[in-house]
Amino acid sequence: MASRGSKIALASTSLFAVSTIIFVHFQQQAEKKAMHQGVVRDMEQQRVKRERQLDFELQKQLEAEYKQEQSVRSTTDAAAAASELKR
Repeated sequence: MASRGSKIALASTSLFAVSTIIFVHFQQQAEKKAMHQGVVRDMEQQRVKRERQLDFELQKQLEAEYKQEQSVRSTTDAAAAASELKR
């Protein structure tokens, strides 16, 4: 027969081992959830970045089309043309 002290020691080490396993399991689940949320957040940021890049490219294209349709001069070009007219 085992003594009372050895039974208590066995029960406490078993309880410690089971509680450690449970803690590690839940810790891993929490880390997995956090990693998944990070991936989702990164994908959303990439989607927004792509949308902004497409908007920027569309604006550049529209600007180029407008410049072709209109004669646009910069202020330095206008000043140079005015000085040449005065000569």
